[in-house]
Amino acid sequence: MATDAAVFVGIDVSKEWVDVAVRCTGETWRVSQGQEGVDTLILQVQPLNPQCVVMEATGGYEMPLSTALAAAGIPVAVVNPRQVRDFARSQGRLAKTDRIDAAVIAHFGEVSGLTAQPLVPAAARELEALVSRRRQVIQMRTAELQHRQRTLPVIQHRIDRIVAALEEELHDLDSELTQRLRESPLWREREELLRSVPGIGSVTVFSLMADLPELGSLDRREAAAIVGVAPLNRDSGKFRGSRRCWGGRAHVRAALYMATLVGVRHNPVLRAFYERLVLAGKAKKVALTACMRKLITILNAMLKHHTTWNPQNA
Repeated sequence: MATDAAVFVGIDVSKEWVDVAVRCTGETWRVSQGQEGVDTLILQVQPLNPQCVVMEATGGYEMPLSTALAAAGIPVAVVNPRQVRDFARSQGRLAKTDRIDAAVIAHFGEVSGLTAQPLVPAAARELEALVSRRRQVIQMRTAELQHRQRTLPVIQHRIDRIVAALEEELHDLDSELTQRLRESPLWREREELLRSVPGIGSVTVFSLMADLPELGSLDRREAAAIVGVAPLNRDSGKFRGSRRCWGGRAHVRAALYMATLVGVRHNPVLRAFYERLVLAGKAKKVALTACMRKLITILNAMLKHHTTWNPQNA
């Protein structure tokens, strides 16, 4: 296709099929999910030489397609669906069909100037999947234990069998995650550095390694923002609102929160920082969030410079 304009392709992914829209031509088409559909899509997109193929994160349905496209040398970016929805509203695009969604995604990619995201290695994707499965098992165990509290004894022994199976699965997942981290020299080094910090345990390590692989390559502001512990201004005209933390990666933030709770009790640096903020009149929740921000900054610097925990440098 002869054109000087950068080509952006939007893809709306669903369970059964994939809708495709080309921004510069308005062309749209649909292919089925599965290997045959993916192969067809690659053959259709490659001649376009797109600057970027853009798709939303859709709970895992996009993963095989994005991986196949990237492996074929096609630049791919997977974006947050909320950003695309907000963009559509800003453009007055209120109608919603799979074809319209694909066109909006392509337009969003063009306006945002998106570029290709690096292809995630298979080992990293498997690590993320194992950590995600671990969270699911914990949620199922919690739900069953709650059911047990509200049911009759005739049901409780049945629930006990399910809980025992979930406990065994959780143990197996922890063992496999630990083994995978120790089999990789890079992951083993990162694990050892993280575990050297008082308050950082296995769950936090698993989450940081799988859900925040960029840690160690960020600056301090990026690290705080990506976790969602960076305070954001809420000012307008003469109004000066209180700054609030929001957004970011919820799973990482939850793991960091638990590590910080332990840290303000057993980590001398975080404990002193927390106590100083409380004595200065800060609310305990605000002080705890500040400690989370300090902790992720410390962890990022440790991985960046390959140094173990040293309270003198924190």
